[in-house]
Amino acid sequence: MPSYDYYCESNERVLEVRHGISDRVETWGELCERLGIPQDGTPASAPVRRLANGGQVVRSNSLGSGMMPPCESGGPCCGGGACSNY
Repeated sequence: MPSYDYYCESNERVLEVRHGISDRVETWGELCERLGIPQDGTPASAPVRRLANGGQVVRSNSLGSGMMPPCESGGPCCGGGACSNY
């Protein structure tokens, strides 16, 4: 089963979850429920969006800080190791 990274703008967190290709996760509450983790103060209705990583290409644990990489957040894209902390 492929894994996908989801970004929540409300808390700026990226989480990885495994699910079928046709499954959809649309809110922080749904994401937390699938992962079995607490919502940590973020409203369950906060929207999340799946990052365009093609499934298993970029994993949240490879982001280091758990924050969204600059390319995904409107910042400069990393190249030549410029964003090695992500």
